[in-house]
Amino acid sequence: SFSVTLLSTLLALPFALGSAIFVVEISPKFGRTVFQPVVELLVGIPSVVYGLIGLTIVVAWCRGWSNTTGFGIFSGSIVLAVMILPTITSLSIDALTAVPKAYREGAYGVGASRWQTIWHVVLRAAMPSLCTAVVLGMTRAFGEALAVQMVIGNAAQVPDGLFTPASTLTSVLTMGIGNEMMGTVYSDVLWSLALLLLAMSFVFISIIHFIERKGGLNANGR
Repeated sequence: SFSVTLLSTLLALPFALGSAIFVVEISPKFGRTVFQPVVELLVGIPSVVYGLIGLTIVVAWCRGWSNTTGFGIFSGSIVLAVMILPTITSLSIDALTAVPKAYREGAYGVGASRWQTIWHVVLRAAMPSLCTAVVLGMTRAFGEALAVQMVIGNAAQVPDGLFTPASTLTSVLTMGIGNEMMGTVYSDVLWSLALLLLAMSFVFISIIHFIERKGGLNANGR
């Protein structure tokens, strides 16, 4: 679960951050009216559709050049990266938009170029909110079940590579929770996994609150 979550975030973050910079700083008119609505449409696509596309395109592509079955952490990470992309992008756009215009004008006033202003001023000012966007994307990736289940291989083993079939907490739960009788050992294992999933969600939420609190303190100069 952690491997899929981290890899999907690494894959999605450059595209999400670049898209947010494009919408806010490079081409606001086209970005706001055309690009941002298109990206946000991805949120409404059901998970099963992402899973089917991943099964027919991503898995087949990985199978073609990796000489494996195509199922594994890498395939699941690609599908999840597309799924969390609109979440991170939308929140990053809001974070960059919230940076006061005076910051940009001050940077231009001392001779900074557009990219210097974006890199050294805008991104640094929006860093707490951008970190929150990333953590929320990771939370979505960690809790996703159906799409990952369709492309990761669902093998109850510890993988030894990115192209080895594996399972996540959510895929194990969705496959087994409805087929086991209460009171059995395997049922207790599944409920323990569910408790672990709940605990990890709590950890992600705590990280978000910590980032927001630190960001508020820094904004007040403390």
